[in-house]
Amino acid sequence: MFYRFARALCRVILALIRRWKVVGAHHLPPSGGVLVVSNHVSYWDPVVVGCALDRQVHFIAKAELFGIPLLGPVIRALGAFPVRRGGGDRQAIRRALELLKQGRVVGIFPEGTRSKSGELLEPHLGAAMLALRAKVPVLPVAVINTRGIFGKVRVHIGKPLVFSRDDQTGRPDYQAVSRELMHEIARLMDSGEVSR
Repeated sequence: MFYRFARALCRVILALIRRWKVVGAHHLPPSGGVLVVSNHVSYWDPVVVGCALDRQVHFIAKAELFGIPLLGPVIRALGAFPVRRGGGDRQAIRRALELLKQGRVVGIFPEGTRSKSGELLEPHLGAAMLALRAKVPVLPVAVINTRGIFGKVRVHIGKPLVFSRDDQTGRPDYQAVSRELMHEIARLMDSGEVSR
């Protein structure tokens, strides 16, 4: 209930102040586990991505945010859960896999941090690992012009991707999956820039 209220309020703000436009929202599967991956340039990105989709998104957020007064309890109430950066956080991985198995939507920013230049950064392998281990569709999303307070925000959502890929040794090829995810996000960013 709180999530729906917050999403409705933020959608009004995005419509009135940021004149936002969402393309491809129909690509979100209506049920079942889904991993949402997006580029990351602003603190507003989780809000924008969450508002663009009609299902609740459980974002993986850096652990430090949960220690901030007011913000921590709010994002936890919205379904976010913490990850400790700088190494494999098994508890965060287990939580993400558990939610996906339950048929929920989990959101992750493969770059792991905001890009100050706006260009895509080298991705971490967490998104690829979750995609291959959970065996769920991956929904690529590009957010455009989310920095600041004014200016038109664009959200381009691609078709779900399904991965089942091993390297020559028979092991999961996280690098190849990561490259494909970022390539699709880059393509969506380009199409969003052209349509502005």
